[in-house]
This record gives sequence, C-alpha cells and structure tokens, in this order.
Amino acid sequence: MQKVYSKIESISGNVITVTATGVRYKELAVVETRYGSSLAEVIRLRGDEVALQVFNGGRGVSTGDEVRFMGEPMKVSFSDNLLGRIFDGSGRPRDGGPELTDTMIEIGGPSVNPAKRIMPRNMVRTGIPMIDVFNTLVESQKLPIFSVSGEPYNELLARIALQAEVDIIILGGMGLKYDDYLFFKETLETGGVLSRTVFFVHTAADPVVESLLVPDIALAVAENFAIHGRRVLVLLTDMTNFADAMKEIAITMEQVPSNRGYPGDLYTQLASRYEKAVDFEGAGSITILGVTTMPGDDVTHPVPDNTGYITEGQFYLRNGRIEPFGSLSRLKQQVNDKTRPDHRAIMDGMIKLYAAYKESLEKKSMGFRMSEWDEKLLTYGEMFEREMMDLSVNIPLEEALDKCWEILATCFEPEETGLKTELIAQYWKNKV
Repeated sequence: MQKVYSKIESISGNVITVTATGVRYKELAVVETRYGSSLAEVIRLRGDEVALQVFNGGRGVSTGDEVRFMGEPMKVSFSDNLLGRIFDGSGRPRDGGPELTDTMIEIGGPSVNPAKRIMPRNMVRTGIPMIDVFNTLVESQKLPIFSVSGEPYNELLARIALQAEVDIIILGGMGLKYDDYLFFKETLETGGVLSRTVFFVHTAADPVVESLLVPDIALAVAENFAIHGRRVLVLLTDMTNFADAMKEIAITMEQVPSNRGYPGDLYTQLASRYEKAVDFEGAGSITILGVTTMPGDDVTHPVPDNTGYITEGQFYLRNGRIEPFGSLSRLKQQVNDKTRPDHRAIMDGMIKLYAAYKESLEKKSMGFRMSEWDEKLLTYGEMFEREMMDLSVNIPLEEALDKCWEILATCFEPEETGLKTELIAQYWKNKV
C-alpha cells in the first residue's frame, strides 16, 4: 500500500524533508507539483524525519505538494532490448525509443559474495599497445584512468569501446558536455558497436542528482548480463563529477564535511561501485574502467586518493599519452605468461630502457656530453613514444610485440638489451 503525505516540512536545494513512518532507506517516492510529477529517493532517516533527493531538482516544489511513497527502491529494466539504446541518468529513453518496463531489477545492491568470485585469468584485448603490452587489462579488473581536464580521456574510452574484445559495452556518463555525448554516440554508431552497447548518460545540463544514479544503473545492468554469461566492460566518465554530486548533496543536508568538503563516506561510496567488478565461475564477468579527473593534476585530491586504495592500479593519461611511469595494472602478471613467451621480458626490458632514455634526455637538456650509448637511447626513446605510446597506434598484441623487437633491433645490439639469449635467438629482428 502506497503512503501519501501532503505536507513537505522543508526544501533545501534538491532535498526535501517530510514527516513519515514506515519508510525505508533508498525507497522511491513521487512528488506531485503543479508542474507535474518528479521522482525522489529517500537518502536519510532520522526518527520520523525523512529526507529525499528530488531527481529533477527542487525548483517548482512547494511545501503543500503531495509526496507518495512507492514502497520499493529504484529499479531499471533488464533485457537484450537494452542493447543499442541510450538512456538518461534515471533510466528514461534519451534516443526517442520506447520506454522499457519488462524484467525490472533493483539498482545499488550489495557487491558479489567473495566466495562466488574466481581469480582473474583472462586478458581483455584493446588494440592499444600501452595497455595490451605494458599494463594489460584483465577481465574482472577495476582500474581508474587518472587525468586532468583537457586530456583526451573520452576519446580513449571511445577507442576502448570500439576495440575491446568483450561481449557488451556499458557506458556511463556523468556531467558530460553535450559535445562529448554526441561524440560518443556518433563514434559508436560509426564504428558499428552501438548494437552491443548500452549508454546511460547524464549531461551537465541535467539535474545534478541524476548523476548519482548512473554508476548504480550501469552496474546493475552489467551484473545481470554477466550472470547470463556475457563478458561486460563498464566505462564510467567522470567519477570526480559523481563525487562532486555527492558533495553537493552532503552540503545541502548540512553533513559535517570531511577532506575538502567531501562527505566522510566518500571511500565507501566509491568502493561500493568499483567492487562490482567480478568474474563468475561458469558465467560472465564485469570489468570496470572509470575516468577520474584530478583538479590541478593533484593525485592527493580526495577522489583519486581514495580511488587508489580501492582499485588494482591505474592508468595515467598525460600529454595525450598513457604514461609508462605511474601507470600500473597489478593483475597483469596473471595473464602475461599466457599470451606469448616474450611478453613479460619485452615489457620489463623496454620500460627499463625507456627510463634510461629519460636520464639521457635530462643530460642533453643540461648540456652534458652525450656518449654513443646516450645517442642510441635518444633514438630509442623517440621511436618508443612515436610507435608505442601514441594513442593513434592501433595494433593487436602480437603485432605490437613484433614491433617492440623491431624497435630494439633498430636502436641496439642484442647484448645491449639485457634480454635472455633464448628470446633473442627466437624473436630478434634484423636491422632495416
């Protein structure tokens, strides 16, 4: 039985307060105003005082409006009919297609029981050498992409969406500029992958509270696809916008602020989303890549700082490239020995030489005399950046490993690389 209340005690921004009994946390309600109805969700219970956040914002809501509690939490439709569709942050169609109401599932549920998880063991190929070769993405992994505003992180996500060898892509956008939304839409359509993609998008012009729903909706749908045997890759951009929306709501509710004004449960809120990454025995998997922009390129900012404790490494996107130093996939050792015998040795050897190149580059900038070895390293570093680090490079893993051997053979003698003799005997390329 639905409970109806005709008096709103207070209105503060997007948050309204009513006096009600028998209401549950996260329960949905409908607020009837003179301009129409708006969905709201219970976000705090304090005795009989119930605080709700209104998804369409508090504008137009008055104290005499009616609040009707639905008796159930937020739900979203789940079926293969989602594929190829674009929805807003509340799960409503954004593409002009029909609204879906079959097989409704709850969002924001608990993470998967650890006893039901299996150890990550499969590589997710992306066609991007700096990921596939040097920081391999592993199925069921959760990784952030640390970046700053202005870097091509959305372009990188679109590349991954086009090329990742998975069954389904679920793209969640929070606070997207409209141009970025159109870019994703046109890129996925042109690339022919929209038919296996579900897109939940909250733009900067939409009510801010809707951005809080995007990760939960995207991950609820992903979990159900995974249970039905699909390999799902969830791409989220931008988790800092998500955290800023939580911060805005917390300020409205007059919560005691934590570091830089963010709510004290920021870590828990982020972890409850990232921990949805899972590989089911005998079924599918969920892999999560989430962009985290760093204000002022400050990795100690609360959002990237907390994220780093939750996830299994990170990708640093700087100057339009994935940086080899600082970027880390902690699970890459689970799959590197299963790809090709030279994979791990090439990965270690080339990064070691690239570090030496950085030292030689610094010597050159300071006017020191350059040795023959320094000159070789400078040639190597330039080739490495052009043919491996450039995000426009798009080649399969095996071709990328062959390219690595070609770069080494062009710049060094075999004994200068530090690689094992048996690998050199098998893979060394003649100089061109």
